[in-house]
Amino acid sequence: MAESVIVITGASSGIGAATARLMSGLGHPLLLLARRVDRLEQLDLPDTMCRRVDVTDRAAVEQAVHEAEERYGPVEALVNNAGAMLLGRIVDQPVDEWDRMIDLNIKGVLYCTRAVLPGMVARGSGTVINVSSVAGRKTFPNHTAYVATKFAVHALSENLREEVSVKGVRVVTIAPGAVETELLSHTSDEQIKRDYEAWKTSAGGALAPEVVAEAIVYAYRQPPNVTVREIVIAATGQEA
Repeated sequence: MAESVIVITGASSGIGAATARLMSGLGHPLLLLARRVDRLEQLDLPDTMCRRVDVTDRAAVEQAVHEAEERYGPVEALVNNAGAMLLGRIVDQPVDEWDRMIDLNIKGVLYCTRAVLPGMVARGSGTVINVSSVAGRKTFPNHTAYVATKFAVHALSENLREEVSVKGVRVVTIAPGAVETELLSHTSDEQIKRDYEAWKTSAGGALAPEVVAEAIVYAYRQPPNVTVREIVIAATGQEA
């Protein structure tokens, strides 16, 4: 396992960067994808290819995967971590924020999966790990469009697992609660951001990205005939 290349999207910060550090420490060559390639390079990890790629650009994703496989060999695992959390009310949230989340949280997952899945199926091995959210299992105030995209991630992950499990390919869903990342900063409604921060404080704080990364690595490092289908992880004080 340790010689196989792992692809991590949204690897420039937060969960993606933490996962990259852990996987690199285990000896895996990496393909790291993000729009901020300078942040990827600052991780300074060995045997790592860094590419400025927006996962909504299917051709760019496929090209990056091709380059990584030319250098390191077949992709053994994909961590679909790139995503956007743009909170708002359907009645007044800018529609382009819906479009951005649909493109990134759903299409991006599909595009990246498609780029690596045919090879995994042909080889009879591989792991696709989709980082979803507790918001892919239940609803929250001011989360309607975001929840819709994360419910989609849960659904497509489970359906994909049913399609490829007989081919030896594992599909894992990671569903974190609130995590200390940059995601909230992209929400345009300042009151919603303040309310969210107050909610996190009332729960005793959010998860560190490293905690979620450890869950990802745990699922990946199970024997090939074992699939951890879903991990739901949240701060103890987070009731919802």
